[in-house]
Amino acid sequence: MKHFTSIHDIISLEDVLAKAKYVKANPLADIELGRNKTLLMIFFDSSLRTRLSTQRAALNLGMNVIVLDINQGAWKMETERGVVMNGDKPEHILEAIPVMGSYCDMIGVRSFAKFESKEADYKEKILNQFIQYSGKPVFSMEAATRHPLQTFADLITIEEYKRTENPKIVLTWAPHPKALPQAVANSFVEWINAKGYELIVTHPKGYELADEFIGNATVEYDQDKAFEGADFIYAKNWSAYRDPNYGKVLHMDHSWCVDSRKMALTNDAYFMHCLPVRRNMIVTDEVIESPNSIVIPQAANRVVSAQVIIKELLLGIK
Repeated sequence: MKHFTSIHDIISLEDVLAKAKYVKANPLADIELGRNKTLLMIFFDSSLRTRLSTQRAALNLGMNVIVLDINQGAWKMETERGVVMNGDKPEHILEAIPVMGSYCDMIGVRSFAKFESKEADYKEKILNQFIQYSGKPVFSMEAATRHPLQTFADLITIEEYKRTENPKIVLTWAPHPKALPQAVANSFVEWINAKGYELIVTHPKGYELADEFIGNATVEYDQDKAFEGADFIYAKNWSAYRDPNYGKVLHMDHSWCVDSRKMALTNDAYFMHCLPVRRNMIVTDEVIESPNSIVIPQAANRVVSAQVIIKELLLGIK
């Protein structure tokens, strides 16, 4: 593996799931693999689980870790060519990237959608510039359109908790006061489709995801109907994708909050969310604190997903 930005960089999904099981049981088995190697983690956007879990994963592999917050302590960066740099951005990313690459052996990048241009976001300009100009293996710690480490951890969790070989999984939109990217939802649909499980995506009209991601998933606009008989409920907000409303909050319909009444429609389903979660908007206290809430083990599996991917990238370094 040279880089990791999506499920398409994985040769075999079953293989990496098996490796995840091994890593979870033997977290320090490969501690010499990363000895004298340095991971640089670059954050253009805030993080808690991604930062801590990825750093822990790298340490489990014996790596040194450098963390850079672009918006706290680094020069502000220009990302576009042809700009007269007479404003508040004294550094251009095209000089910064190769410099950063010279200080490390591997780079993790976190850069959200900006919602200024759907075309720019969906071309993943920042992530791809790191791949093109750093000269080092690069992996996504969430980009504009995908969050693959999160969804890998989600799938690990589903495999651990599933009660049937082919569970019914529901991804439900829920209200949120801010415009959030489609990245988590896109990745979740992509990976669950690849696994071949039954997947229902439910949301109000206007919040449809891109066709390239929705694939074979069933779209259901009636949330109650979608929940019927489900084995897993994954709640997540995302903003509108379709033009002319890209990146906008169309409404905050609180009736879409996941509550006990809706969970009662399921097959005693587990509740999942990537965190952080806005309680009593996305999900009620009662549901997220219930025995069927698996958001904490789901978050813990972020170490496992990151460690599997970093290990694969280390094995590819000559």
